Formats: sequence, C-alpha cells, structure tokens
Amino acid sequence: MKDKTIDYILRATWQAVARMYNEEASKYGATMSIGFALLSIDKEKGISSTALGPQMGMEPTSLTRTLKSMEEKGLIVRKKNPVDGRGVIIHLTELGREKRELSKTTVLKFNDIVKEHVSQEKLDHFTEVAEVINGLISEKKIYATDDSNKDETVNK
Repeated sequence: MKDKTIDYILRATWQAVARMYNEEASKYGATMSIGFALLSIDKEKGISSTALGPQMGMEPTSLTRTLKSMEEKGLIVRKKNPVDGRGVIIHLTELGREKRELSKTTVLKFNDIVKEHVSQEKLDHFTEVAEVINGLISEKKIYATDDSNKDETVNK
C-alpha cells in the first residue's frame, strides 16, 4: 500500500472496519450504525436526538432511519425532553442496555487485537496523524480559498 494515496488508505481501511463490524452486528440482527448509536447514548440519562447526530457524524436522514430501526427492535424509547417539550430524549431500554454492552465488548475486542499486533508507539503515531488530518480538514487548510495556507506545514 506504499504507492497508494493517503485518502485511499484511510477509505480502504475504514471500509474494511465497517464491513467487519457489520458482519459481526448482523449475527445479532443489528448494524454497525446501531452499535455505534447504542454506544453514543448515555445509558442513564439518554441523549437528545439533536445531539446524537453530530456526535455520531451522521446525516439526519440516516440517523432517523437508524433510530426508527432501533425503536422497532425495542432498543430505545423516545421521551419528551422535560426541559424543552419540543425536543426528544432517546433512552435505552433494558434490551438496549444489553446490546450496548455487547457493542462495547465488540469494540474493545477489536482494540485489543490491534494492540496485540501494533506497538503502542505506532498507535500513538497513527493517532497523531489522524489528529493532524482532522485538524487540517476542520480548519479548511486542504482546499482553502486563501492562498496563504499553501506553504504551511503541520508537524511534518
């Protein structure tokens, strides 16, 4: 993969991870999106639907579809926000809490297996590179309209 572009490596790796998680989740009648949502919902307080989408990085349409599926499976219930009656708080059901623990175990197993095969130093570098890429994107330094960003380098 040395000859591949950085975005190719990121995309191919993420697609492989997503495929792996979806294969595992399908054994339990779920999807990676459902597992991620379960992990993003506070098991005691729940979460507002408006906060969940940005936290998960999901588009509203995809989030709506995921939440509908979760509700149909009995994993969540929606309750009126006691502070703002216009909003909704999403809470895990007992089944949702059980599936949340299963999702957590699945993610931790992935982390443990990767850590068995990759040194902490390399994982630290991987994290640093990901943070730099995210920073460049969020600061709009990749395709900036301002030409002054062209010559800047970040922790090269």
